[in-house]
Amino acid sequence: MTHPPLTWPDAAREAFKGDLAVAVAYLTPAGGAVVTSVSPVGIADQAAGEVSFTTSLAFPKKLERILSNPRVSLAYHTRAHGFATHSHYVLAQGDASVDLRPSPQRLAQLKDASEPFLGRARRGKGWDWLLREYHQERAFVDIEVERIATWPDLAARGPVTVTGSSWPQAPAEQQPPKGGTTPRADVAALARQIAALPHRLLAYQGADGYPVIVPVTVTGHDESGLRLTAPAELLPPGGRRAGFLAHAFRPQCVGLSMRTLTGWLTVTDEGALYAPHTSKGMAAPPHRTVATVASGLMAKHGLRRARRNGTVARLRQLDARNAADRAGADDAIEPPSA
Repeated sequence: MTHPPLTWPDAAREAFKGDLAVAVAYLTPAGGAVVTSVSPVGIADQAAGEVSFTTSLAFPKKLERILSNPRVSLAYHTRAHGFATHSHYVLAQGDASVDLRPSPQRLAQLKDASEPFLGRARRGKGWDWLLREYHQERAFVDIEVERIATWPDLAARGPVTVTGSSWPQAPAEQQPPKGGTTPRADVAALARQIAALPHRLLAYQGADGYPVIVPVTVTGHDESGLRLTAPAELLPPGGRRAGFLAHAFRPQCVGLSMRTLTGWLTVTDEGALYAPHTSKGMAAPPHRTVATVASGLMAKHGLRRARRNGTVARLRQLDARNAADRAGADDAIEPPSA
């Protein structure tokens, strides 16, 4: 960060410290965005100007994307089951760094921070073996916040207040993909799958390269896609790649469902149409023991697979390259000695 950390508005600070589930968006090489849900368990350092979340090395795709393009956004879009109490929608945008080898102290601090949000971790010889990879093989994504935008309600309606760099103009249209812009997934089936998932968000690449995450309402669908509404000033006109997230979660995230899509967004005077191209879903049962066992086993198997196929080594190579680039940039701007 080349400037002092931002002074966080009260609404942003409360959301950073208190929201249970947050939407995170990162960019793809083709200029699209992927938006998914994470639980950052209140990890935020105002003095450093950073907000953070963690992810397992067993599920490395988002880490690859973030290491390749560090521009990331977090949308604090719901107060459900968390500790923040206001009704503001908060969007934080910034540049991410990834800690692939967190210290034992940092991992211990994470466990302490998690328990108020996610409940007390299971302990004992068997649980420690089962959950070793889930708890210990984690990466931290630390975002240096460059801009905070807040709206007075969770639907992002009303006047926006921007802290940090000014809000950019609407991005230009993107070139359509070679495979066309029409749906490649079953729209009717997707509409049924997301019907019970109350939190819906759309993400696209903004004019300055940071993802923009917008709360949306699905108003209908047909063979051409999902019809969406959102504050008009947040949906840029024209066509572009965009990600879509629908999710639901219970207290302490014991029981959650998520559907993530990528596709093509078209905005005209007649409204917004989202044509889904890819779809992935996941669900965890509303039973703590079953969900904990499943998480531990998935982390074990996922990490073994990531090591076998070279993904973990590739992450570390990307991280080393980024560290060298940052060191070179620091050397370039260091003033000459007297």
